Amino acid sequence: MTAKINQTVLIVLLFVFGACQNTKQVKESKLQVIATSDRQWTGIAVSHEGRVFVNYPKWSDNVPISVAEIVDGKTIAYPNADWNNSDNQDSFTAVQSVVIDDKDRLWILDTKNPQFIGVLESGPVLYQFNPKSNQKEKAYTFPKGVFTANSYFNDVRVDTNKEIAYLTDSGNGAIIVLDLKSGKSRRLLDHHPSTESEVDYLICDNQNWKNSVHSDGIALSPDRNYLYYTALTGHTLYKIPTTNLLNEQLSNKQIVDKVQKVMAIPATDGMLFDKKGNLWLGGLENNSINKINTNGELVQLIQDKRIRWADSFAEDKDGNIYFTTSQIHLPENLRQSYDIIRFNPKQLTEQKKSH
Repeated sequence: MTAKINQTVLIVLLFVFGACQNTKQVKESKLQVIATSDRQWTGIAVSHEGRVFVNYPKWSDNVPISVAEIVDGKTIAYPNADWNNSDNQDSFTAVQSVVIDDKDRLWILDTKNPQFIGVLESGPVLYQFNPKSNQKEKAYTFPKGVFTANSYFNDVRVDTNKEIAYLTDSGNGAIIVLDLKSGKSRRLLDHHPSTESEVDYLICDNQNWKNSVHSDGIALSPDRNYLYYTALTGHTLYKIPTTNLLNEQLSNKQIVDKVQKVMAIPATDGMLFDKKGNLWLGGLENNSINKINTNGELVQLIQDKRIRWADSFAEDKDGNIYFTTSQIHLPENLRQSYDIIRFNPKQLTEQKKSH
């Protein structure tokens, strides 16, 4: 196992250092900071109308709101202050991600695991909001066994054709499959090597971030035929046919046998397939943004010191890509403002080709 991990790390390091030599710093105009905060955010979602939503994870006592909308560069509690008041019974507790699906529905994933103390008795909740009315339309809960005492439901992708949601559990490695019509959920690939952390530290900005985080980043291929996922502390991208995740007649072994290794990748937090079929990844160890293009090639497009832990990605209707910087790897005294950064992939591609 050790030799296998070392080989993967070597492949990634060769990619990282090679890319460092061949990729020039992106000009200031290529990365556009659209909002900043003195509070740490992780998830980001952009509606079809261009509204931008973010969330603040409950990793400390100093988290006044959980979900916000960015309006004129400022954060406004979403959908209102009551939902962000932890004293209310029906309110957010510890939100980790926000996602807009193809039907323009806003999904808010509440881990119900504040400060990693363990999942509250109620269990994680996946909320569905209507951005047009700003009203909650549904709330999906999960039974014990689908979540565990130390689960941390991390990210979600929604197949709007089949009405299926896929979630990662980064606290106790697994993939969660939720039928949005029936509300039934299943826990799959539990403790499988593909959902488990590969290493127990990352070196980012010369900081040794010692941690072990399981299945985290998740992406659904545009044709909905494959689910891609990776551990945060790892360098291997996996995929599995969604037909196998949805077939309840298959045994655990039959499902496991369908897991495929895609390639070695830089350590990334979130992932996103854009409308053209490119898979966007962060590069936590060298402040970069990468993509796997439609030819299956891993390309580093941006390396910039301002990319302090690219956390989550979103795409707007014009094809612009947004990401949050959460600076998870840095001690508090070394952190700067938390940013939402936007860029145009076409401009980056054109710049790369011009050099």
